[in-house]
Amino acid sequence: MRALTRTIVSVTAAVGIAAGGLAGSGAAFADSAPAAKPAVSAQDVTVLATNNLGLSTQQAKNMQCFLRNAPASYTGAIDGLLGTNSWKAYQRWLKEYWGYTGAIDGIVGPNTIKALQRKLAFNWGYTGAIDGIAGSGTKAAFKRLANDNSVFFPC
Repeated sequence: MRALTRTIVSVTAAVGIAAGGLAGSGAAFADSAPAAKPAVSAQDVTVLATNNLGLSTQQAKNMQCFLRNAPASYTGAIDGLLGTNSWKAYQRWLKEYWGYTGAIDGIVGPNTIKALQRKLAFNWGYTGAIDGIAGSGTKAAFKRLANDNSVFFPC
């Protein structure tokens, strides 16, 4: 018990000395350097749970209705948010019909975009390179596809 008491007294004394030393330093010392900002704050970090590639919520719902009706095995919600499960279903469909060779992981990476671009070049007016980059031409053609899906695959 005496050892514990000595430890507590020693720590308290050390904290008091340190606090007193800081209190004795002038205001000029405290203002000499601006406070450093953290490189990343908790509010800056977000996980991209959905990737609609520029589609509106309704257009994304059209795509989900297509995926539910197509042989893509989509069983998720028709909520207009193209998340991991929507993209996994789309990757399965792209693998079956449009040469997708990547993993069925729901990540909208270059291989997914290339297969999508092949599909969009076939029927929906995409004239750009099959480069795996979802630029404005890819997004515009994807919107045309989504709009057409509302006619052919209503929910």
